[in-house]
Amino acid sequence: MSLASSLYSGITGLSAHGERMTTIGNNLANVSTTGFKGAKMYFEDLMSQNFTTANGTAQVGRGVRVAAIYSDFSQGSFETTNEATDMAIGGEGFFMVSPTDSDATYYTRAGVFRFNNNGYLVDPNGYVLQGWEMERNQATVATSGSVVDASKYRTIGSITDIRLENFQSPPQATTSMDIITNLDPGATDSSTSTTNPYFALMQNWDGLDADNDGSNIADGNFAYSTSMKIYDEIGTAHTVTVYFDPVTTSNSGGYTVWEYIVTCNPSEDGRILTTSGGGSVRMSDTSCAGLLMTGTLTFRAGQLVGQSSYTLQSGENDGNVGELSNWKLADFNTNGYVTVAPNFLGADDASSTNLTLDSNAKPIGINFGLKNTASGLSDNVGAGWSLNGGTPASNASLVGNNITSINATLTTFESPVLSALATQSYDTGGSSTLYQSQDGYTAGVLQSVSVSRDGILSGTYSNGQEIQLYAVALATFTSPTGLTREGSNLFSETSESGSALTGMAGDAGKGTISGNSLELSNVDMATELVAMITTQRGFQANTKMITTADSLLGEVIAMKR
Repeated sequence: MSLASSLYSGITGLSAHGERMTTIGNNLANVSTTGFKGAKMYFEDLMSQNFTTANGTAQVGRGVRVAAIYSDFSQGSFETTNEATDMAIGGEGFFMVSPTDSDATYYTRAGVFRFNNNGYLVDPNGYVLQGWEMERNQATVATSGSVVDASKYRTIGSITDIRLENFQSPPQATTSMDIITNLDPGATDSSTSTTNPYFALMQNWDGLDADNDGSNIADGNFAYSTSMKIYDEIGTAHTVTVYFDPVTTSNSGGYTVWEYIVTCNPSEDGRILTTSGGGSVRMSDTSCAGLLMTGTLTFRAGQLVGQSSYTLQSGENDGNVGELSNWKLADFNTNGYVTVAPNFLGADDASSTNLTLDSNAKPIGINFGLKNTASGLSDNVGAGWSLNGGTPASNASLVGNNITSINATLTTFESPVLSALATQSYDTGGSSTLYQSQDGYTAGVLQSVSVSRDGILSGTYSNGQEIQLYAVALATFTSPTGLTREGSNLFSETSESGSALTGMAGDAGKGTISGNSLELSNVDMATELVAMITTQRGFQANTKMITTADSLLGEVIAMKR
């Protein structure tokens, strides 16, 4: 060993502590950088040199070097912002961003995103945030199998650029209507008929307003009515009105019956029905214009226990649509509710709910609180019904005004299930509407966006709709310390980090996302300042060791004098 070796040991100490000071300086420089992850440097000693001693071989150290620099991926604190597209990840995961002109993918914890002039959601580098497009299914007319709920949301396709190409919400035609009422059991029967008592209300409807009194049904012909707006395929609003009237019966066995009709403005009724003879009938030219459905609701002790519903079907009428024999049992949708097809736009093959006959129909399900859960529902008229006479005429002739059991005689659903919220007939001082809803809407303009904890980017539109647009993709790594820093708050994967494991926020191993928030740097200033002090002292000690070795060398040289 020589004094020169101690000089080189000191030099390694100076170099290592100098590099550590650089790391500390970089951490402190980024103490305010959004999403920054600090780094920590670790030292290791150099290979020792063997040295012969009286007791045998010993080892003398030769200095120090940098062993590793590991990124610290601990959670940073959150800062609340006023931008809905600012996002912060709570837990594991990285946002995925990609240049628009490249297949490269980078990863970042800095959730500063804005929509650019092309509709892309980009970071400050112009790289596009990645995610899955969302899909929303709609209920359709049943074709076969059991009743299922088709109104589920799901992602479609693979991970892609998050982009809003159209800042408008297209209109959605109404596909379902919920009409829940309380019908006063003490109401007076306003529409009566000795031959067809359960369809007297229907026969008082005048779609042509022959009396020119401005009304299609006289006020004295019904006990209660309720109206709601629905929408066609181009977003035009139409008013649908349901009229109710009790049926006076005797020997009813504790049951009560209300007849009802579902109507629209006759001038907006665009149905064109083919007849059994191959001709056609334009509904707006008939007295049934605007009459979409007729039927009965059966109650026992005020609770809804049965329902019948009838509509007109293409190819199954003789053109005289006012005759009860032309009204057939209504079809069901996949949710088990009876349907109508008003065909407001007058489209071809779209005027009845029987899709075998009218393949372009846009059926609307009507829910009074009773649904059919029979298996094997189809678009054939009458499927899923308990039949005691298949037309209104035959039901009326069977029932009359003097019956022993309405429940056993009137046509009703084969497997009815009562909803928690259903039409009822209790004495509350009068009839009233308890609940109404429908799923259609007109076109709207995007007003704002928001991000949920699950990373779902949703848009709120001027038509009152909130539509789920994209699901933000998060990536995790088996060894995140193996990621390479690319600058600009970006990381890229390496063989040491392993491939990215992608998923939605909240999935196993993935953190959640907070909108209107940014993750701050996880650098702790106090810790770094203490590290700076110890590094400075270490550097000073190594310089002292070099100057001391130099002094010793000076003494050796002085021996020559």
